[in-house]
Amino acid sequence: MGPASERYHPEETSVLSEQYLIDVKLRRDDVPDLNHYPFNLQAVRSLESLRLHPKVTFFVGENGSGKSTLLEAIAVAWGFNAEGGSRNFSFGTRKSHSVLYQYLRLSRGIKKPKDGFFLRAESFFNVATEIENLDNEPAPGPPIISYYGGESLHEQSHGESFLALFMNRFSGNSFFILDEPEAALSPTRQLAMLARLHQLAGKGSQFIIATHSPIVMAYPDAKILAMGEDGVHEVEYEQTEHFLVTRRFLNGREKVLDELFEQ
Repeated sequence: MGPASERYHPEETSVLSEQYLIDVKLRRDDVPDLNHYPFNLQAVRSLESLRLHPKVTFFVGENGSGKSTLLEAIAVAWGFNAEGGSRNFSFGTRKSHSVLYQYLRLSRGIKKPKDGFFLRAESFFNVATEIENLDNEPAPGPPIISYYGGESLHEQSHGESFLALFMNRFSGNSFFILDEPEAALSPTRQLAMLARLHQLAGKGSQFIIATHSPIVMAYPDAKILAMGEDGVHEVEYEQTEHFLVTRRFLNGREKVLDELFEQ
């Protein structure tokens, strides 16, 4: 059973038809058992349809809620390599992705992206290694690393290599799926990432991002989908647990720490 997709119907609004991925549905009638992984995850078990923002959609939720598993399934169903990279990457270090992608239906817009990338923070090292491996083989064109800024990603800090990806490899009119891109970035670099994201969104790119960062999810022209015990629902930025906990801590650090340590 392979991943299914459908074209967006022309009678829908012209704004939505400009985006690359419009919504994601779970083909529940084909699911063998909703009580077994990955279908028992909070982000999956109640999933009907997720309508995505034409520019930026955030997946937020606690560890274990299933947001990264769902994000990975969307990426694989789209055609990205499970460990990350562009659609041209086909390496596999260890097969660990779930079968969820086989049960998703992706509603695509009429417009096709000119490029795209799936960033997984936990396996970006493997992507960097694959780039070096490919560049060690004879090829008629320029080395692949030239599209990432020209400097080996392994010879930069984790944060520098992430930022090099954003600044050099990413371009407009493209589709990006990012899993916790803030993992290697300082708060200042997260702000730089937001500025670059804004540039790319203004040039016709679409993003789906799983994040824990209250800085990253503050991007204003976006939809935030929270995943928890009650399923998946849209929330405002100020309603996210990430914002509320961070604000409470910053406004009363001593009190929060006292309460925490007394426990």
